[in-house]
Amino acid sequence: MLAGLGAIAILATSCAKVPQMEIDQAKAAVEAAKAAEANRYIPAEFNALQDSLNSALTMIEEQKSKFALFRSYKAPKAKLIATTALAGTVKDNAGIRKEQVKTEVQNTLTETTTLIEEVKTLITKAPRGKEGKAALEAIQGDLAIVEASLTEVATLVNNGDFLTAQDKVNAAKQKAESLKMELEEAIGKTK
Repeated sequence: MLAGLGAIAILATSCAKVPQMEIDQAKAAVEAAKAAEANRYIPAEFNALQDSLNSALTMIEEQKSKFALFRSYKAPKAKLIATTALAGTVKDNAGIRKEQVKTEVQNTLTETTTLIEEVKTLITKAPRGKEGKAALEAIQGDLAIVEASLTEVATLVNNGDFLTAQDKVNAAKQKAESLKMELEEAIGKTK
């Protein structure tokens, strides 16, 4: 009987323990990915990462609810280790995507600056009649707004907010293209 109690005591003390170190590492890795703005630049991958962590934590809670002798944290521990590795990949991918967006913004900024110069040249060639003068003033006002938004884009790029900069520079480019088309049509009509 004493041997049986000893065996139970040994089993009870050798029961599986919550893999706290792996939990902490996985949570820290997910936070590092979030700090790298993975949630903004690659939201689908980041959400999958978050789901993986939540799944592992759910598995741990399920094991905690079992009788002590039947607990096993092998599967959740493996999932936490995989989540930590995945978080590193997601963080790296976020950095890559961020650089891609930065390059796209810089290219679009250059294209838009060129468009603005073309619009300014077309303004000098545009008809100047009664209606033409009012239309040109409106176009010049719109062009000033486009130029101001490019200044905002430059500030956003300097602050590292490339997604917002991308939205603004794309809108500015569309407006500049619209102004160019409008001027080309007006010039075409007078010829």
